[in-house]
Amino acid sequence: MIDRRINAFRPDLADSALAGIVTAPRYADGVYHRCTWPGVTIHADPDGQSTAVSSLLLGETFIAFDVVGGWAWGQCLHDRYVGWIEAAALVPHGDLPATHWVIAPLAPVFAAPDIKAHVMLVLPMMARLVADGIHGRFVAAASGFVHDRHLAPLTVHRSDPAAVALSLVGAPYVWGGRSALGLDCSGLTQTALRACGVFCPRDSDQQAATFAAIDPSDRRRGDLVTFPGHVGILADADTLIHANAHWMSTVAEPLADVAARLAPTAFHRPPQVVASC
Repeated sequence: MIDRRINAFRPDLADSALAGIVTAPRYADGVYHRCTWPGVTIHADPDGQSTAVSSLLLGETFIAFDVVGGWAWGQCLHDRYVGWIEAAALVPHGDLPATHWVIAPLAPVFAAPDIKAHVMLVLPMMARLVADGIHGRFVAAASGFVHDRHLAPLTVHRSDPAAVALSLVGAPYVWGGRSALGLDCSGLTQTALRACGVFCPRDSDQQAATFAAIDPSDRRRGDLVTFPGHVGILADADTLIHANAHWMSTVAEPLADVAARLAPTAFHRPPQVVASC
């Protein structure tokens, strides 16, 4: 069974790379675009009221196979997730590669290289931008000036996924979210691992299948703990960091409490522990 979440095909159209694998009336080559908004929701349908499935952040790449009524249908390059996005958030990819990424949970963008200057917008962790010069402690970009404490060169990664996740504690729970303005469970773990240079797919079941299962007694900081439909990352062997609808927030709490709370919905399946790094 081909996973529709990460393969671009629908009844009337499919990615040309899937020709011979899926049947469709027509196939299309994807056109690479770059996200120009701080963050934009990816929807299940070309409708702002439809279910959110993920998010695209500034500088990330979206491969568009179709554009209809102001909506683009395609997939994210970083995790291959498929959905609909407002076309206004996209521009053709261009030749200027990103040079820096946001390492802080949120990074204000100033109108001038001055901490007292007007804040024009706020960028989420993992947003990517092109540096256009250095002004003291500020990096100039197309959208304004970002303090260098909030950025790192694209080649530099964090070393501790759990520390990244802990920095996002307090972020509200938002289905499909991938930023400090709103996260879901797998959005949190994906962000924590990607910040450390580790590929991580979008959904909890995909994450459980990607990383090697380990003996729960060997669990340690940075490992993922997956439940049916849920995932978190360990701060230590007994503390889980997770974005969840129970608290409607990103929290760190005893793993035993989470397991007990989810037991009625888990059909007595014990949580699985996977080594993420």
